[in-house]
Amino acid sequence: MANDNPTSSDQVIPAAGNPAPYLQNRELSWLDFNERVLEQGADESVPLLQRLNFISIFWSNLQEFFMVRVGSLTDLSLVKKHIVDSKSNMTPSEQLRAIYLRCRELYPAYERTFEQVRLLLNKVGVTHVRPNELTDEQRSYLAEYAEANVIPFLSPQIINARHPFPHLENGALYIVVRLDEEADNAQEQAKSEHKKKGKKGKKSKGKPAKEPAKSASLSQNVGAEGTMLGLIPLPRQCARVVKLPGDGFSFILLEHVVEMVAEQVFSMYTVKHTNVICVTRNADIDATESTDENDEDYREHMKRILKKRARLAPVRLESERELSDTLEPLLLDRLNLKKHQMFTTSVPLDLSFTWGLASHLSEKQCAALVYPPFTPQWPACLDRKRPIMDQVTAGGDVLLSYPYESMDPFVQLLREASRDPRVISIKITLYRLASQSHLAEALIDAAENGKEVTALFELRARFDESNNIEWSQRFEQAGCNVIYGFRDYKVHSKICCITRQTDDGIQHITQLGTGNYNEKTAKLYTDLSLITTSPTIGRDATEFFRNMALENVSDNYDVLWVAPLQVKPLILKNIDHQIELARRGEPCGLFFKTNSVTDKEIIDKIAEASQAGVKTVMLVRGISCLVPGVEGHTENVRVVSIVGRMLEHSRIYGFGPRTNMKIYLASADLMTRNMDKRVEIAWPVLDEKLRDRILSYIDVSLSDTAKLRELLPNRRYTPLGFFAQVSPEGKTIRFDSQVHFMDEARLKARMSTEVEVEREVEKREVEKREVVAAAEPATPVTATAPAAAAAAPAGTATPATSEAATVPPEATSTTSSAAPADAASTSEPALEPDAIEPAEKATTTAILPHIEQPPHKPSLLVRALAAAIRFSNRRK
Repeated sequence: MANDNPTSSDQVIPAAGNPAPYLQNRELSWLDFNERVLEQGADESVPLLQRLNFISIFWSNLQEFFMVRVGSLTDLSLVKKHIVDSKSNMTPSEQLRAIYLRCRELYPAYERTFEQVRLLLNKVGVTHVRPNELTDEQRSYLAEYAEANVIPFLSPQIINARHPFPHLENGALYIVVRLDEEADNAQEQAKSEHKKKGKKGKKSKGKPAKEPAKSASLSQNVGAEGTMLGLIPLPRQCARVVKLPGDGFSFILLEHVVEMVAEQVFSMYTVKHTNVICVTRNADIDATESTDENDEDYREHMKRILKKRARLAPVRLESERELSDTLEPLLLDRLNLKKHQMFTTSVPLDLSFTWGLASHLSEKQCAALVYPPFTPQWPACLDRKRPIMDQVTAGGDVLLSYPYESMDPFVQLLREASRDPRVISIKITLYRLASQSHLAEALIDAAENGKEVTALFELRARFDESNNIEWSQRFEQAGCNVIYGFRDYKVHSKICCITRQTDDGIQHITQLGTGNYNEKTAKLYTDLSLITTSPTIGRDATEFFRNMALENVSDNYDVLWVAPLQVKPLILKNIDHQIELARRGEPCGLFFKTNSVTDKEIIDKIAEASQAGVKTVMLVRGISCLVPGVEGHTENVRVVSIVGRMLEHSRIYGFGPRTNMKIYLASADLMTRNMDKRVEIAWPVLDEKLRDRILSYIDVSLSDTAKLRELLPNRRYTPLGFFAQVSPEGKTIRFDSQVHFMDEARLKARMSTEVEVEREVEKREVEKREVVAAAEPATPVTATAPAAAAAAPAGTATPATSEAATVPPEATSTTSSAAPADAASTSEPALEPDAIEPAEKATTTAILPHIEQPPHKPSLLVRALAAAIRFSNRRK
């Protein structure tokens, strides 16, 4: 896309001089990130099937990298202007050469890791069989299976003068069949001999009976002349994983079954050999190409543009085995590729099948090969039994931490809003939605219930375009007001504003998130979601949607930072303030958690801060064009990365020393495309408790010794487990921050449930005593009140305060039923998110508050937790 091209946005024309020593090329940094993903496949602490899935993620990441990054660089390499990368001063052609060279290093590691995991899985009864490993029984079974379930769906093709080379679909698998061109002469000779024998047969009546049958066979199985190549597309109708007979779960892949029957399919030819190939094509479509907004609906324009993606130029050819000296130049020529763009790998060319293997295993077998199941928990700060709307409007700000806490409360809030007669409108930006989305259905229900629903769909969300088009059509049919954002900017913000008419006037409930409204990825990606009734943020949200409707880029906001006009300038301004503090000798600091860092202005400013003495910590999952620890430039900068079970996705900006750090959450990474080419939002965390919670989240993340790795000045990362501690007994202790957050979420959810149960039991006891008291004969108050007060257990209402229990629940929902965190303080203190100390770690940067004993006897679970924390505190 012309205005969203992630490569072109990071290029300048031209650049002079040598690049700064603290900068590196973004493409090579991304390949380093994908190598860290691959290394999860080699991590022995990861269950075997999960290791295989990490290898699959490496494959899919690389596939997309070639489609998008290599594709756009290929386009740039054809431009006649002199274009160079702003960080490395490399031209597009130089970057492409470096990418292909780096991939040559990654492929062998990819093969080794896959083969290692394959063999380990074989030992535990999950056997991926290759053709040369089949038993006679399995070969016999496959012959029958292919005859019934595969061959009927095959669409073989030949390549010759009358059958031109076909279009090979992006990412599709093909069986390429090398046919013996010398067989043409043999066929001609056979035809000639057949004719001669036919003439002799007319003269002699004594021809053997078998001879005509042989001749008939020849005439029926003579292939076309000049044919040396055949192709068989892998049929989509057939199961990719073919289960084999035998003990355990043995399987072979469909492409290898098709290879086995190639001779049968091309029986009229001589098959020399077969191979499996896959073509990767440029997918960097230009959504602004040939658009006339006056004549064509933008959604229809996007539908038409998407059809072009499948036919863009190839950028990579893969094969399972080395291609022959004849076949390789032929394929490269037809695909217009160079030899360095071709890769041979023994790994299956499509690893998407790995995610379905667990479904073939028993529950017991699967349990040993995958992560222990984790379900996002209902947040302890919200009462599941009370309306979310009441809790949000009566209490303070709510912060949800995905995937440890569930997105369900926000979806429930939208459902309640769709039915609330006081709700006037719901406005939301939608970048990526799940294909089946309860959130989307709630918005559609709201529109059908007469609410004004405005949905800004970003139809250019790469590889989700078709899904967004389908949802936008459904929204429109339901009566929603659907808009598509800007021509020149992608709308990547995640914001929702619910407007209500209350007795006190207009009220706005605003939700702001660091991640998408996608229920599926919310179970896998770490993100933060704030729900607030702040009038100031509500006014800014209303202004934001007004600007979106008018396609107006504005900076007229009180507390929100909105790109492209505000986010980068305000980040730079706040870094400048830390530089001033450092020069005055006052406490200062910077922290950034982001997916990638590529923007040169921000990198240069961080380097300037480092030189002024500002300590900076950056938690960067993916690309880091900033190289830390470079003498004279970035000595005061640390760049660390966590690649683990969950995908680190939240964006956090911190300005100042930890004790009074200003915290902002954001939808934007520190990338040029986010800062200059997208509409993004950053917002301050104003609630002090939520600020402390986020600081604790950062502390725990930086205390990770299992998955955290540090980028060194030599541009390499420390190995996995580099920061692990060794106990006096010689045991290696690794602390996994993501596991800690999962355990913490489970524990808080259990404790919250226990508090709710205890509260319910106490309520029933009070009601029971009231019923008994009402049935007893009336007696003077002076004689019974003290006795009743003395008999009532701690925490129950006395006759003087029990009147509220007789009031209908609807009338007391905003007075007698405070949010769980507040209500629990009268019986059992609810744990704040930073109150549980990570287990089994020698050091931590977290400041964890002391937890006092609850005023009444807690459950066994709570007592065990408190004992563990007290013991840990004594050790410290």
